[in-house]
Amino acid sequence: MAIWRAVKIRYRAVMKTSSITVPRSLFLFSLIYGGMAVLAGVLGAKLADVGVWPVIGRMTVESGILAFLLLIVLASAVNELHGTAVAQRMVRYGFVPLILSMVLIRTVIDLVPPAPVWAYQSQFALILGQGARMQFAGLCSYGVSQTLNVYVISRLAGRGVGGALIVRAWLASLLSQVVDTVIFITLSFWGVMGADGHALPLGVMMGSQIIAKVVLSTVMVPILVWLAVKLGKAMDQ
Repeated sequence: MAIWRAVKIRYRAVMKTSSITVPRSLFLFSLIYGGMAVLAGVLGAKLADVGVWPVIGRMTVESGILAFLLLIVLASAVNELHGTAVAQRMVRYGFVPLILSMVLIRTVIDLVPPAPVWAYQSQFALILGQGARMQFAGLCSYGVSQTLNVYVISRLAGRGVGGALIVRAWLASLLSQVVDTVIFITLSFWGVMGADGHALPLGVMMGSQIIAKVVLSTVMVPILVWLAVKLGKAMDQ
């Protein structure tokens, strides 16, 4: 018995010294980040009308931009609070909920039969069942743009813009949004024919998306990053 008690005491001591403490802000922001990574693809199934703009005309964007902007905000805040390496790791881990959600959605659509009393299988599949090509495009655009966002905001801090968090967040957001749009639209719609039998106007599609995202990034991202950093610092005290 004495030997057993000694083993238990030693085990508890090892577990206590080797336990990992995760900052509250990192824990919360990582949870929200994973949820927004999945939700961005779901919301993207709805096209939103953002009104008629001078010169450009009527503008239409996919609603997933709102969740995507929060991804940028959270990655930028984690980079500011916990360093570039942690932020980049969070972006890479974001692939896990993305891929799992895609597999589960396809499983429910293709393999799980609908109940006889449920008459909305086609609508469910239409909204959630994005094609493999769009899912692949989403994974590529997410990985590149989010990694770029963290890289840019950290590089700007190293070049003397460290005190201007709002400026760094704005510049990083603009660049990552442009890259995300170009990658996603190119991979999703290159060579796709429209209703008139001609190839879809990718340049026009990119232009309207980029302009709308630039405006929203300018209005929303800098102040939201600043607030997220303030909240994170308060939580970690």
